[in-house]
Amino acid sequence: MSNAQSPTVTVTDVPHLPPRPPDANKGTFGRVLIVSGSRGMSGAAVLCAGAALRGGAGLVRLAVPEDILPIVAAANPCYTTAPLPQDDNGRLSAAALPQLLELVRDNSVAALGAGLGQSDDIGALLVAVLEQTATPLVLDADALNVLASDLGPLHQHTPTPILTPHPGEFARLLGTTTAAVLADREALAVRFAATHQLVLLLKGHVTLVTDGRRLYRNTTGNPGMATGGSGDVLTGLVAALLGQGLGPFEAAQLAAHVHGLAGDLARDDLGEISLTATDVLNYLPRAFRAVATR
Repeated sequence: MSNAQSPTVTVTDVPHLPPRPPDANKGTFGRVLIVSGSRGMSGAAVLCAGAALRGGAGLVRLAVPEDILPIVAAANPCYTTAPLPQDDNGRLSAAALPQLLELVRDNSVAALGAGLGQSDDIGALLVAVLEQTATPLVLDADALNVLASDLGPLHQHTPTPILTPHPGEFARLLGTTTAAVLADREALAVRFAATHQLVLLLKGHVTLVTDGRRLYRNTTGNPGMATGGSGDVLTGLVAALLGQGLGPFEAAQLAAHVHGLAGDLARDDLGEISLTATDVLNYLPRAFRAVATR
């Protein structure tokens, strides 16, 4: 049942990750699967998986169309990789379904969407993951675009999924315009999250996080982060925090804060004009350290 009519509680406190126990092992901090990339979009996969590692995930596996596997495998030795069948355009094909479902079920969290591209096969793969698995999901970019025509599969998945659209992607989910979203961001975000019983992280100036009952307005971040790949870093970060045991709302909230703070720290050293998504990724350790000392 929707709780869209309930009063919304404004949240200002940023959650923290708990201290790491001395006897921890890789499994303690979550197994994160990143399903990402296509021909020409291998960078999205590398950034997303790299952010999951920098976000503290114990194990990260990156599943990509088979042609780009050598590229993404060479980019970082700290995650493992899985090649999946692809179509003639270098995007995941329907033949990937059995292996994809097995991978999703075998991990603590799965993040899908960054750089996947759009096709009927990708839409069918996403619907199958939503309907046939119970793994916590983070959905971004093309995973959102293929849902725009039918949001019904979102209601088939438990636990609570996290969606991380920018205003244009959110507009497509709502069937409206980007201008309409920007004119009424908070009300639309809260209503959407409540109606579909999910956590929405709406990116932009003052990123919003809501589950339909609570609303967090993030104040970190700067215009230098308006660059290709920044959102991919955020997706991987959300997945890592979810895999470490934070609730969906708290994982999205802390990820938005730390992601923006990393961008601010990078800006302070490098300036806004030359800022890249790789800089945001590389400044995540300093951002986490700053949060931990507050």
